[in-house]
Amino acid sequence: MFELTGWKGGSYGLKISCADRDKHFPHQQKTIRLILAMPGGRTWQARANIDKPSFWNGTCREMIGQKIGEWMHAVGAAPWPKGKPPKFGAHLNDAGHLLVSCQNLREQGAVPDVQI
Repeated sequence: MFELTGWKGGSYGLKISCADRDKHFPHQQKTIRLILAMPGGRTWQARANIDKPSFWNGTCREMIGQKIGEWMHAVGAAPWPKGKPPKFGAHLNDAGHLLVSCQNLREQGAVPDVQI
């Protein structure tokens, strides 16, 4: 499992570390299918374009999409206090889809509450 961080620019997204991006996503991959967990076992699905220079550089690395933002609001993770974005656990399933937990790791105390 690895960690994703909530991101807000013109829309919402999920940011991945360089190490996890490089470990789990081949550079030639164009999109990623996200399975976004909801309370009670339901899921939402979204796709994010990762075939862009900003995903592969050292600073951006966001998977962005309207559905991701809607999901963050639905699970109560957005909006968040300035400098304290939510953190989510994630892993790739056997089909290569990114499964994202609806549990905000910051609220569970698994992530130190520090300014970012």
